[in-house]
Amino acid sequence: MGENIDKAKGRAKQAAGDLTDDKDLKNEGKADEAGGKVKGVANDVKDTAGDAVDAVKDELDGNKH
Repeated sequence: MGENIDKAKGRAKQAAGDLTDDKDLKNEGKADEAGGKVKGVANDVKDTAGDAVDAVKDELDGNKH
């Protein structure tokens, strides 16, 4: 969920930077938005890895009986 907040905050900073012609603020917004995207990808990878571990555990439990 934090990634969506970071992306939204980044877009808002970029818009404010455009309106005020503040390149530093616009660049800061781009960085915030990119950070939010990275968090989203990291969470997706974490979820996929957890699902794979659960599948292996289920398979091993099934083979024990």
